[in-house]
Amino acid sequence: MTGEPGTGVRVALDASAIPDPPGGAGRYVMALAAALARRDDVELTVVSRTGDAARWPPPVAARAPALRPLRLGWEQVGLPRVVRGLGVEVHHGPHYTMPLALGLPAVVTVHDLSFFTHPEWHDRTKVAFFRAAIRTSARRAAALVAVSQVTAALLDRLVQPRAPVHVVPHGVDHARFRPDDPGDDDAARSRAGVTGPYIAFLGTLEPRKDVPTLVRAFDRLARSRPELTLVLAGARGWGMDAIDEAVASAVNADRIRLLGYVAEDDMPAVLRGASAVAYPSLEEGFGLPVLEALACGVPVVTTSGTVMEEVAGGAALLAPPGDVDRVAAALEAAIEGGPDGPERRRTGLDVARRHTWEASASAHAEVYRSVR
Repeated sequence: MTGEPGTGVRVALDASAIPDPPGGAGRYVMALAAALARRDDVELTVVSRTGDAARWPPPVAARAPALRPLRLGWEQVGLPRVVRGLGVEVHHGPHYTMPLALGLPAVVTVHDLSFFTHPEWHDRTKVAFFRAAIRTSARRAAALVAVSQVTAALLDRLVQPRAPVHVVPHGVDHARFRPDDPGDDDAARSRAGVTGPYIAFLGTLEPRKDVPTLVRAFDRLARSRPELTLVLAGARGWGMDAIDEAVASAVNADRIRLLGYVAEDDMPAVLRGASAVAYPSLEEGFGLPVLEALACGVPVVTTSGTVMEEVAGGAALLAPPGDVDRVAAALEAAIEGGPDGPERRRTGLDVARRHTWEASASAHAEVYRSVR
């Protein structure tokens, strides 16, 4: 346990919006909940959907409806009653939203501002809902958590929040995402359907990830590397048509594997076994797969001028967003390694070591104490 005895702040964490399996934001909530539950300066209660309590550290108030349309209404009407009944001091909405009639201080996490900067990446109904939700949280929350300096700057420019903004980066589960093989990697990769050598992408398949550029870059690289495959590990998201078309039109389509969602326990093995990890996303709030790949000691290719460049801290090979030729060249350099390869690996491991979920939970606890 960590923290200062006798200073525990009572917090309700709203996990009712986290799908099973979780996406990127969902993995943040799950890791944060586990780290907060280990602290003695936070008394945490997770509010989940009915039937979803087993995923969360106790105590859990499993009260939210399972169906999304009902849950959205319940968040405004039922959640305030639940939270007040728990006797907590602070409510944390970890996914942009908060109830309007809460009656106690709220902390809200904002992951990114793509609903404002790139509405074309999202379903129209989500754009309208989350733009309104972010504006409401920026006006009515007691504090906002931004997951990166990039997100904090966009909040200031696009929303001008009244609430103070605290930048709290994500962490890495170093017990799982580590460079050494704990002995069951082959079995984990077999379960995931992966054989090497391969380039790995890990994340939800959606427009912002720019997977079509990765597919085209791999197609060029594959001409001189007949042994290489491209592994796309992630759930199918909204706007998959462009990805499906890119794969179908690839010369080496038979060497591109769409694995679907990979189980949480198998993700580190898939990263560790890769010749390189590619994350060519156009925009992110944080880009956790980049940090997790660095923690596994794997060469990483990601996009310049984005938060991933900030997160990687000089350890990743960079290419401009959407530039097929430069992505292909960066992948080639990552696989070859070259004289700079060992130093990039050491830098990546150092960068990853500075990010822990314990540190993230500690910073969240400071935010909670600041508003109670």
